[in-house]
Amino acid sequence: MKSRKVGIVGAGAVGATTAYTLAMMGTCHEIVLFDIAEGVAKGKAIDMAQASYYSQQGTIITAAEKPEDIKDCDIVVVTAGVPRKGDMTRADLLMINAKITKQVVENIKENSPNAIIICVSNPLDVMTYVTKRVTGWDSSRIIGLAGALDGSRMAYQISKLTGYASNQTGSLVIGDHGENMIPLPSKVSVGDIPLTSLVSKEDMQGIIERTKNGGAEIVKHLGTSGYYGPGRAIAHMVESILNDSKAIVSSCTVLNGEYGYSDVAVGVPVVLGANGVEKIIELDLDKETKEKFAISVKSIEDGINILKENNFFTGV
Repeated sequence: MKSRKVGIVGAGAVGATTAYTLAMMGTCHEIVLFDIAEGVAKGKAIDMAQASYYSQQGTIITAAEKPEDIKDCDIVVVTAGVPRKGDMTRADLLMINAKITKQVVENIKENSPNAIIICVSNPLDVMTYVTKRVTGWDSSRIIGLAGALDGSRMAYQISKLTGYASNQTGSLVIGDHGENMIPLPSKVSVGDIPLTSLVSKEDMQGIIERTKNGGAEIVKHLGTSGYYGPGRAIAHMVESILNDSKAIVSSCTVLNGEYGYSDVAVGVPVVLGANGVEKIIELDLDKETKEKFAISVKSIEDGINILKENNFFTGV
């Protein structure tokens, strides 16, 4: 990848924070923002472009007037979608966001045919699967934000408990990006020391529960979802791909027999590089974790089946 051009569809809090983070890091040569709300992408692009004057490496930041202007990108980040409201059922939310994702992805497929897509829209795992089905691309080019964010939340909890720096703390979260996520603090280290040597089993369970509720805790205080954490996590994934870092990052990807599952998108550790998902790492899971993983996969498959029952994939 030479142009290092990143498109971001959805210039709300998460999309804009992602763009700003990338600009401050100097990761990309060019960032193009799009949002259906008139003027939002344009105003934020101008503001960020002015802020980039102080970054170490200049970044061209522009706004797309229409979806078709997100073209010739190396990576496109999709944050478009609506939150669940009022008496909206899970099926209602799935259908609405699936239709939005389908429209966005069809534009990407036509105008950035060589791109890697990072899906951020919720429900994350199902929308990643939708993106794969709509594009028909190799699953290595379709990646969902999952463990990069949830793992950073787990590292934060470990740091709070131990007092040790979070940037030397490993992170590993698998499963769905939701209530059935599976934080695995027992498999990570702080520096070179296994966490199991530093904290008790009781503390380990507390880390797991607080990690699972990490997003809800932010909503409790802000009244809205977090965006600094997601924005930085997405930027890490983008950087790993553009720099061909071969970084191990838990991400949502469509399985093809790995872990005993196929035709479902779920969070597992992968190697991120220039081709997107370069490799899926299969962990040796114990019986209890396998059972939790099965529950997590089933919850995602239930969402996919709702779309199938509503004939969403007809003609796709």
